[in-house]
Amino acid sequence: MNAKRLFCLSHAFAAAALLVATGAQAQSDLPDSIKVPAGNKVAMETVGVGDITYECRDKPNAAGQTEWTFVGPKAVLNDRSGKQVGTYYGPPATWEAKDGSKVTGTQLAVAPSSAGNLPYQLVKANPAEGKGAMVGVSYIQRVALKGGVAPATACTTAQKGQKETVKYQADYIFWAAE
Repeated sequence: MNAKRLFCLSHAFAAAALLVATGAQAQSDLPDSIKVPAGNKVAMETVGVGDITYECRDKPNAAGQTEWTFVGPKAVLNDRSGKQVGTYYGPPATWEAKDGSKVTGTQLAVAPSSAGNLPYQLVKANPAEGKGAMVGVSYIQRVALKGGVAPATACTTAQKGQKETVKYQADYIFWAAE
């Protein structure tokens, strides 16, 4: 094997080891409720950048009161180099790779992150639709959060039906069974 090929292979293995270590390290720093069960490995890491829409609606079981209610996300999913590899949208929450494969999921847990940011989240993925990057995804974690919480402005009865979008960013870590 020539030196150039050996150099490239050694860097590829080092990058793969770093990715696995990053996933394992990230698990130790997270609340227990959103840790992925043993028997799963990191399949893909993305950075979601986009908007979350909220609507001013009647508060359930509270006559005459209103609140900002989550409507849905719209974000691009980029790899660590910044290249778009998919999109995230909903409802229902859907992660779609550029190859057309996609998954939806069921939220298993949330845990507080830092002030002004969405909570951490763990989702159990449904079987993927299509063939490609999302096939085999078992869990999705939302971590490294920036923004995304409901608007700080008041939501009054006069504003019912009004929508507001807020910027957010989050890492979405896709896991697959080992």
